[in-house]
Amino acid sequence: VQDFTQSLSIQSLCLSLGSISVKRTEIMSSLTIPPPPCLQKRLLVPHRYMFGPGPSNVPTRILEAGAKPVIGHMHPEIFEIMNDIKSGIRYVFQTQNKVSLAVSGTGHTAMECAIFNTVEPGDSVLVAVNGIWGERAADMAERIGARVNTIVAPPGGYLTNADIEKALSKHSPVLFFLAHGESSTGVLHPLEGIGDLCHKYNCLFLVDSVASIGGAPVYMDQQGIDILYTGSQKVLNAPPGTAPISFSERACRKVFNRTTKPVSFFLDLSWLANYWGCDDKPSRKYHHTGPVTAFYSLRESLAVLAEEGLENSWKRHQRVMLYFHAGLESMGLKLFVKDKDTRLPTVTTIVAPHGYDWKEITGYIMKTHNLEISGGLGPSVGLVLRVGLMGCNSSEANVDMVLAALRDALKHCHKSKV
Repeated sequence: VQDFTQSLSIQSLCLSLGSISVKRTEIMSSLTIPPPPCLQKRLLVPHRYMFGPGPSNVPTRILEAGAKPVIGHMHPEIFEIMNDIKSGIRYVFQTQNKVSLAVSGTGHTAMECAIFNTVEPGDSVLVAVNGIWGERAADMAERIGARVNTIVAPPGGYLTNADIEKALSKHSPVLFFLAHGESSTGVLHPLEGIGDLCHKYNCLFLVDSVASIGGAPVYMDQQGIDILYTGSQKVLNAPPGTAPISFSERACRKVFNRTTKPVSFFLDLSWLANYWGCDDKPSRKYHHTGPVTAFYSLRESLAVLAEEGLENSWKRHQRVMLYFHAGLESMGLKLFVKDKDTRLPTVTTIVAPHGYDWKEITGYIMKTHNLEISGGLGPSVGLVLRVGLMGCNSSEANVDMVLAALRDALKHCHKSKV
């Protein structure tokens, strides 16, 4: 009897499984969109010389770091890697700020993190516009209901401290934004004395260093910068997707004593500070799934820069920039930024050669030399060619490669007689 009962149970199970199989077949047969043929091919990505304004080429050591096994974003080993990243950020930014971390996202994400956490609806914000990044910072602040005022520098120029103090006195902002390395115009804006001016008027000093950090001197604490951020894909030579940021104690007091919640949960600094172990709480809470492989890459990129040494990196970028500029001028090409002291070492802006279509030049160089350079962006569209030599790409050998490509393009691209 027991054998007969077991036999019936097995038959019943088989019938049930058969029924499930039939239902699955019916589900599959109901699909109207077939698997795309493009995804039935293996992924192929070409190697290119990334000499535009970013992203830059990623060295093998950093690529290999990103290929290490994925582990949990709340595992103790990940927390240790995050601690390494925090130490690296403090070194690169030259700060002792406890709240130093990396936002999961690009430099735009860090810009929003800074603005969304420090600014409340109705607050006065002052933005220096010396290129596209000032324009975008103003846009972000307006979107959350801030009263935004701007001071605009001429294309390729910068603002004096007298200009800035006049605007601070007039508008009484809670936050002043400035792009240190303005990659759209190639300007390295002076920082000295601005932090003191901001604090004189009870204002936080926010600096975008996406295109400058690691390639030009920045001293966050000494220069009175309250919030500083950068991106992973420029001088750090990591893939895009993480953005180091640091908040001073003064900035944290503003953030953690606000009367309204930040408009973004994802960028809420009270949550991020806990996830990164920057607060005094005994345990870290789940906020979001951190991009662990991106953390590996960022950690290694900071290690590479620490091994070279910040001052050595600054000197190398300056030396290569001067070598590049001399080569351009020997070809008869002109630099967009007139003041030699405010030329960004990482991104050079070249006045678009007269009579040429800049798009034809960049397209020819990409097709013929497998090398990326870029046209203008924002206020410099149509006015310049932009060449980025950042991190591992900043070398005399790469300068020679760019100069040769430019000579070839000017020889073969169409030039109008007008």
